[in-house]
Amino acid sequence: MGSKDNHFKLYENFKNDAENANNFEGTRVEAYFLSAYHLIETCAAQDRVHINKHQHVRSTLTRNEFIFKDNTNKIWMNFQKIENQLRPKFAYGFLWTETDMKNVKICYKTIEKICLEKLGEDVNG
Repeated sequence: MGSKDNHFKLYENFKNDAENANNFEGTRVEAYFLSAYHLIETCAAQDRVHINKHQHVRSTLTRNEFIFKDNTNKIWMNFQKIENQLRPKFAYGFLWTETDMKNVKICYKTIEKICLEKLGEDVNG
C-alpha cells in the first residue's frame, strides 16, 4: 500500500516511459497501463481508499463510488479496456495495429483527464 504522493510519482514516471516513442510499443502500452493504475490509485488514496492490485480496480471503485461519482463506470471501463482488450495484443504477440495504440491512448487520456480534474491538477501538463 502506497501513499498518494508515491502513487502520483509512479503515474508520472510510467507516463514518461509510455510517451517515449523510442520504446517498443509493448513496453509503452504496459507503461500506459501502469501509469493509469497508479493515477487511479492516487485518487483513491486521496479519499483514504486503497486498491492494492490492478485486478481490484472495478470492485473497489464500484464499492466506493464516492471517489469518482458519476465517472466511476467510465474510469473502470476504460481501464479494463486497456487491461483486457488492448494490452494482451501488445504483451503476447504482434497482433496489434496502429488503431489499437490509438485506442490505448484514448482510454488513457479519458482516465487521466478525470483523475487530474479530481486531484485539481492541470490536465494539460
